[in-house]
Amino acid sequence: MDQAQHRLRLGVNIDHVATVRNARGGAYPDPLRAALLAQAAGADGITAHLREDRRHIRDADMAALREGCSLPLNFEMAATAEMQALALATRPHAVCLVPEKREERTTEGGLDVAGDAARLADYIAPLREAGARVSMFIGHDPRQIEASARIGAAVVELHTGGYCDFHAEGRFAERDAELAALAEGARLAHSLGLEVHAGHGLSFDTVAPIAALPEVVELNIGHFLIAESIFIGLEPAIREMRARMDAARAGIVSA
Repeated sequence: MDQAQHRLRLGVNIDHVATVRNARGGAYPDPLRAALLAQAAGADGITAHLREDRRHIRDADMAALREGCSLPLNFEMAATAEMQALALATRPHAVCLVPEKREERTTEGGLDVAGDAARLADYIAPLREAGARVSMFIGHDPRQIEASARIGAAVVELHTGGYCDFHAEGRFAERDAELAALAEGARLAHSLGLEVHAGHGLSFDTVAPIAALPEVVELNIGHFLIAESIFIGLEPAIREMRARMDAARAGIVSA
């Protein structure tokens, strides 16, 4: 296998740079500066989640990222009319639809595409027409994967939060079962013509088994990298994550 064909893309989520900024107000630290540092460190894209309550990323951040960084921008958002209009105005490279609850600290679980298929098919049509690659952030349930293909999504991003939580809690049998289910979900999605991404909760300790799944072509990682940057800096954190991803990927090529 050609290693270049199997290089795993890294999307860096810069939401929590904005969280730190918003804790004190003002303009520092600047999410755009973080995006440019991520680009210098080897990131392949920038992800930002514009939540309805604007708890971290704000509208002006999305415009600044779109104009100020040459990396592809992945606009994470809830499937609302307001967010659709903002995405159409921003014209990002990709749009990832995620479930959103006002009271949650972070995204909990995947989107119920199967239960809302007709509405979501209509919802993503203008985004697709505008040139955005539309992704569904879902669990590994085959129903959700199949529904994502039916409605015309180009991509599914598989939620790795359960796998990471089991690892952190030392529940290794459950972790391994979750990893197997993610692997099966990735195979199914790929067989249906969907591009497969993965993310949520990934760290240095958990990234390699996900990076080694041959159907996965992109990982989106944010909170861990921003947190680790407090101790070692953002560029070193991203370079280390990139190295671990590449090492795991090299195992596919040499297998």
